[in-house]
Amino acid sequence: MGFEGMWRDLAPVGRSASSGGYNRQPWASAESELRAWFAEQCAARGLTVETDGIGNQVAWWGAGDDGVLTGSHLDSVLDGGAYDGPLGVVSALAAIDTLRARGFEPGRPIGVGVFVEEEGSRFGRACLGSRLATGATTWDQAKELRDRDGVFLADAISGAGLDPSRGLVDLSRVGTFVELHVEQGRDLVDRDVAVGLASEIWPHGRWRFDFSGQANHAGTTRMEDRHDPMLTYAMTALAANKQARLAGQRATFGRIAVEPNGTNAVPALVTAWLDARASSDEALAELVDAIGRQATDRAERDGTSLTLTAESVSGSVAFDADLAARLARIGDWPVIPTQAGHDAGILSDAGIPTAMVFVRNPTGVSHSPEEHAEVPDCLAGVEALADVLAELDGTGDSA
Repeated sequence: MGFEGMWRDLAPVGRSASSGGYNRQPWASAESELRAWFAEQCAARGLTVETDGIGNQVAWWGAGDDGVLTGSHLDSVLDGGAYDGPLGVVSALAAIDTLRARGFEPGRPIGVGVFVEEEGSRFGRACLGSRLATGATTWDQAKELRDRDGVFLADAISGAGLDPSRGLVDLSRVGTFVELHVEQGRDLVDRDVAVGLASEIWPHGRWRFDFSGQANHAGTTRMEDRHDPMLTYAMTALAANKQARLAGQRATFGRIAVEPNGTNAVPALVTAWLDARASSDEALAELVDAIGRQATDRAERDGTSLTLTAESVSGSVAFDADLAARLARIGDWPVIPTQAGHDAGILSDAGIPTAMVFVRNPTGVSHSPEEHAEVPDCLAGVEALADVLAELDGTGDSA
């Protein structure tokens, strides 16, 4: 089955009939269906599949060490797009088909991997599967994480029929990792090219702001008598926008929780999560510090209080420049930065030489049902990935 056939298989899984977006949460039904689909596709190609105790999967073509691993993830953000993650998995399988059609025989093993909970949309830790697999996060640190419904990570994994005591996927045989991904911006659109390579990932993270106040009656409490954490949060959201714009960085409050969450009550607690990204580690720290200072100052004026907690922070990732330059020469592809986090960044931080291939997104929109890639560009991505895998395999024959 070729790229288009595999894509049609995946299209209905986890898709919302109302919005057209996808809800493929890790260790839930849609994502479990996709993991089963992946295992079936690998078996049809004669690839040996390893599934670890939390659901990470790796399938190998060929035996031995110092392998070339490609792949991505299958989970999505809430009401996300179709391409973020699955495009890299489907393209990886299609690239192996392409290499076989060329009569290519790998000199070193080529693998296809799927990492769980890349988005961090359920348990709040981006790239959790690859973090656990590389040791960047330990099981003791992760097992007590809870989702929005209060479900512990350990219970969610067990409920999906998995057993963490079986251990994690063995990455010791991985010599190089390449992740193909839909571009989550407009750089390739502006350049009018279908394929590019990554130079770096901006540092980014998630911070929880707990604004505490005093619950009270919405009608009988005078405005000047209130200790309203919603006002403190609102000013903080505006401050984040201003600080990010002034610095040319990124700051987003995309999720809040309110207690008691009543229409006719001044809230007692507003919890808001900040996603911040910047061009350097120093710029990121300065951005978050500036937002935190303004939030604290406003809380003092509002008679509220703020507790600021860093939940998940990833430093800047500079991909192997020599590797990127070597691969760029294959197709004269541009080398561009990305502001989005990826499993590729985690593996790079773990000391594995890593590269990324981007496929043009004509809308420039991601984490949304409007995320898109045209079929001809996807097929160009498959060919590019096949060329990259052949080059990395060491044969020198990428055509």
